[in-house]
Amino acid sequence: MPILFLIVVIDLVGFGIIIPLLPFYAEYYQASPEIVGLMMATYSFTQFLAAPFWGQLSDRIGRKPVLIISMAGAVGSYIWLGFAESLWMLFAARAVGGAMAGNISAAFAYVADITTNETRAKGMGLIGAAFGIGFISGPAIGGILAGSDPINADFQSPAFAAAALSAIALILASGLLKESLSLDIRQSLACKSPRNPLSMMKKAFKIPHLGLLLVLTFLSTLVFAGLEATFAMWSRRQFGWGPEQNGYLFAFVGILSALIQGSLIGRLTQKFGENGLIIQGSLALSVGIALIPFSSNITILIIAMSIAGYGFSVISPALNSLISLQTGKEEMGEIMGVTRSASTMARFFGPAWAGFLFGTLGSDWPYFTGAMIMLIVLALGISKLKTINT
Repeated sequence: MPILFLIVVIDLVGFGIIIPLLPFYAEYYQASPEIVGLMMATYSFTQFLAAPFWGQLSDRIGRKPVLIISMAGAVGSYIWLGFAESLWMLFAARAVGGAMAGNISAAFAYVADITTNETRAKGMGLIGAAFGIGFISGPAIGGILAGSDPINADFQSPAFAAAALSAIALILASGLLKESLSLDIRQSLACKSPRNPLSMMKKAFKIPHLGLLLVLTFLSTLVFAGLEATFAMWSRRQFGWGPEQNGYLFAFVGILSALIQGSLIGRLTQKFGENGLIIQGSLALSVGIALIPFSSNITILIIAMSIAGYGFSVISPALNSLISLQTGKEEMGEIMGVTRSASTMARFFGPAWAGFLFGTLGSDWPYFTGAMIMLIVLALGISKLKTINT
């Protein structure tokens, strides 16, 4: 687990580096808020198409090879991003990066392989903490490299830095990571015919309770992805911020997420259970995102982002833990791949929907609408989750 954690952290620091950069990069090529949203969504759309394939492949050949292949793809996509000279090249680089992004579903499956039912939520929380650390140092590094001027930002240096970090993660995975999936399971699955993503999704919805959990995963991720995609544009109009200031704020949210998922999620799960954390998280995310439009100063904004960050930091590992508990080891990679598809499809619709609302109704509407969606998640959690055994 420590080696996997280190590899995922390094890889996600690279991913986090470009987060505060992308909206400014797209606007540099005269993209409207709607186009910015679509550009942010492109990565997730191709990842949605590819994630079930990577999850199923990891069941057949193991988690380690999939991690290595996907990290190599990430290196190539970041290099392409650094050399982008037009808007279509931005779209193309992000599309390739998403198609090759099998590392996260493989990492979640790896954790499920090496943990017990009792330690599953803690294990998922550690991967969530890796996300948090990636969003601590990554956006801060990316913001510093890009600079504080939204008009004359350095777009190449962050992309090349991300490529270098993913290359380091690739080397570590190749040399240090041990395979988590037993040879017997891999051999038993090697003779099975591959299924397309649609049939895999249909199968997942037939597993008791799994359909509800996938819907909750989709909705909560959709809301948070909409926040991530539009916040840089919102803060530029509200406070005149550039990549550097946004990088620091995302780093703050990353610190909060890492603290919660890395050290508190196990104790929180023992005290409230996965069901309780899903209800808590949906309420906090709703309240936090609703406060953003009313953030007339930095203090209120930090409070709003802290509440929203707490909400997503507890709801995400709780949902992943519940999903894994409904699944057998022989299908763990496939189901985690389907789960990742639900998340990545939400990360397609979230930025596209939020960018459309931002450009047509106004900069505050992605947050008002997101708060209402999370109230729906809260209602579903209160009424339906009590039937699921953990």
